[in-house]
Amino acid sequence: MSKWPKQVTIKEVGPRDGLQNEKAFISTKDKIAWINQLSKTGLTYIEITSFVHPKWIPQLADAAEVAANIEKIQGVTYAALVPNLKGLERALAAGVDEVSVFMSASETHNRKNINKSIAETFPVLQEVVIQAKKVGKTVRGYVSTVFGCPYEGSIDVEQTIKVADKLFEMGIDELSLGDTIGVANPRQVQEVLEQFLKRFPKEKLAMHFHNTRGTALANVLASLEMGITTFDSALGGLGGCPYAPGASGNLATDDLLYMLDGMGIATGVQMELLVKAALFIQEKIGRKLNSHYLQTLNESECQLS
Repeated sequence: MSKWPKQVTIKEVGPRDGLQNEKAFISTKDKIAWINQLSKTGLTYIEITSFVHPKWIPQLADAAEVAANIEKIQGVTYAALVPNLKGLERALAAGVDEVSVFMSASETHNRKNINKSIAETFPVLQEVVIQAKKVGKTVRGYVSTVFGCPYEGSIDVEQTIKVADKLFEMGIDELSLGDTIGVANPRQVQEVLEQFLKRFPKEKLAMHFHNTRGTALANVLASLEMGITTFDSALGGLGGCPYAPGASGNLATDDLLYMLDGMGIATGVQMELLVKAALFIQEKIGRKLNSHYLQTLNESECQLS
């Protein structure tokens, strides 16, 4: 039993990565109300929105208004995705605590997602990191398609490490490794982490799994065995990448919490409050969310009625 950590950090990405793929616009008022509910669950990190151009992600066109009007709770980090200096300006004006920069390990996906080559992306992100650090913000890096690309197939781990090297050289504080299309398996996860942990401290790495093929929790277990203790997830399993065909929802926060609670691994997150927040956003979206934990609740409601 000693192989399991005593504590894990859950980073909730639902308000950004979860909502970005939703076609029906969720009102600004409802987004703010949902984030305020999430703030009270015990989560210590919430990615609240993205400051990309509204034409790319219309769902998050209200980023500045959302970020400026949430009720912040001490001890919670409120982060936002930032693509460039213009986005950073807007994010800082709206009062975000942490900025996240993003790119792909796959050349094709990077061009589809950012409209730039990998080489062209580095200087843009470097400007963001430098300016964010100047004003005392922490910076998180995301690397997409680490375990597979919808356009190129498998990605050489050395390619991903080169991208990670560049991002850490810029000064990012943490790197999140993304299984964007949900193709990873536990053995692959451990093989990739084995290479990464030779180069980077485990405290600087986080995992971002999608549950497209039902392997997200198994991949979390594989990561825990390697010493990783930070995981991204989205409440109810919301999400998917608009530029990755076949990328269904993220690892569900409620499923992750259920597993960790059962294993005796502390997170500080309260399931009862998390479920209330999940049912709130489920109603606003207008369809049942696909996390296993929520499905059991939905089935129970049906049986009672």
